[in-house]
Amino acid sequence: MSGHGAPVVAVDGSGLRVAVVAASWHEQVMDGLVAGALRGLADAGVEAPTVVRVPGTVELTVACARLAGRHDALVALGVVIRGGTPHFEYVCQGVTAGLTQVSVTTGVPVGFGVLTCDTTEQAVARAGLPGSIEDKGHEAATAAVATAVTLRDLDAAAAPR
Repeated sequence: MSGHGAPVVAVDGSGLRVAVVAASWHEQVMDGLVAGALRGLADAGVEAPTVVRVPGTVELTVACARLAGRHDALVALGVVIRGGTPHFEYVCQGVTAGLTQVSVTTGVPVGFGVLTCDTTEQAVARAGLPGSIEDKGHEAATAAVATAVTLRDLDAAAAPR
């Protein structure tokens, strides 16, 4: 299972400004991912996160790019289910490259919570819903906050004394 070996991350993200950007396709899965991300942010002490919904997974990149200047961390949530055409590969590759570019060019961490699954059942199993075996929304939010805290600490350590 893909969750095997995952680290246990506990982080204090109080005071951070975080946005959750979520696609709208596959409503049940997306609702689970968003709920998991919000639980993860609450667990980290992040108050009043911004939540933005976009039509699909492709639109995550531009919304994250727009929000990066106003937030310390972003959480990108989407799901792409493999079909019978190359659409799956194009979307997954484009979104992965786009979100990475947003993070690297802005310096704002993007928690990657885009599920890339062969079946709807696989997506449900990772969506943090009752009976799911993983909670990728929570994991993505925790990763984004932990990275933002690390970057903040690096900046503080590099500041002139």
